[in-house]
Amino acid sequence: MKKTLSKKQINDHYIFLLTDDTGIFQHSKYGVPDPRHGYTTDDNARALIMAVMLYERYGKKKYLNLIHRFSSFILNALNENGRFKNFMSYDRRWLEEEGSEDCYGRCLWALGYAFSNEHTPQGIRATLGYILKRALPNVTSINYLRSKAYSIIGMEYMGDMSLKKHIFNMAENLTGLYYENKSDDWKWFENSITYSNSVLPWSLFKAYKFTGNKKFLEVAEESLEFLESVTFKNGVFKPVGCDGWLTRGKKPAEFDEQPVEACETVLTYLEAYNLTGKSKYKQQAKRCHEWYEGANIKGISLVDRETGGCFDGITEKGFNWNKGSESIISYLISYMNV
Repeated sequence: MKKTLSKKQINDHYIFLLTDDTGIFQHSKYGVPDPRHGYTTDDNARALIMAVMLYERYGKKKYLNLIHRFSSFILNALNENGRFKNFMSYDRRWLEEEGSEDCYGRCLWALGYAFSNEHTPQGIRATLGYILKRALPNVTSINYLRSKAYSIIGMEYMGDMSLKKHIFNMAENLTGLYYENKSDDWKWFENSITYSNSVLPWSLFKAYKFTGNKKFLEVAEESLEFLESVTFKNGVFKPVGCDGWLTRGKKPAEFDEQPVEACETVLTYLEAYNLTGKSKYKQQAKRCHEWYEGANIKGISLVDRETGGCFDGITEKGFNWNKGSESIISYLISYMNV
């Protein structure tokens, strides 16, 4: 296997501290995993992407073991209808029969990425293919914007031409909503900017890559430019805070800034760079990643150098001192891509 060692070995201590033989815990209390909140399929799906990236880069067996564990969690989450249960208690009891559409979309993203990666072992790819075969028929019934965006991203990674019509139809729906909501001073898909915002233009970059439809590229670039006008302050990345979000015509919430926003925006800018060759996108991806390491409104690094963990965001007072799985996964995916 070819190993890419362009960066020194990361501090992966916290990943293994946060992961047991079931999967990765959802939350922590400060720096200690908090089993009271159990696990989510959302987090284990994103963790699968991270694990594949770690194995591709470093080729170590411990990362291959993580790929097995997170794949197993997703397999266990698959229900009889081809959807995914999301919340699991510490004693391995599922707390619902079916998770949200966002959970479904994030699973497709993770499955598509891992299935298409040449470093994923064949036995695991076969399992992921089985899950996808069960899950993909449900893609036509997805209604929510971000769920559609994640689904487009996952299907594009798979590269299966039989999925082209689904990608095209979902992207058509997103662009239709964009034009319905667009005005001279508001170039977005809905009347608010909330969570995981960049996946919307990212999915349209993916749709353009797969279908060649230039309308998807135009909307992707225009909406990303608008999002940039909202989420950068004096050249520093400042995602919209989750304590109030941003409603059209109002000011964006100042806090709390979430690590997942930086990661997904990094991936969006890199997709834009790879498709267009415009150097500004690569530079913006770098700025988004630097948010973790101190280039933020508070001038503080969110990376715990002792454990390798990532604090859960930036509040008005500074850190959110907890270090949950979404944060460390987001940081490491961003780190391995810029």
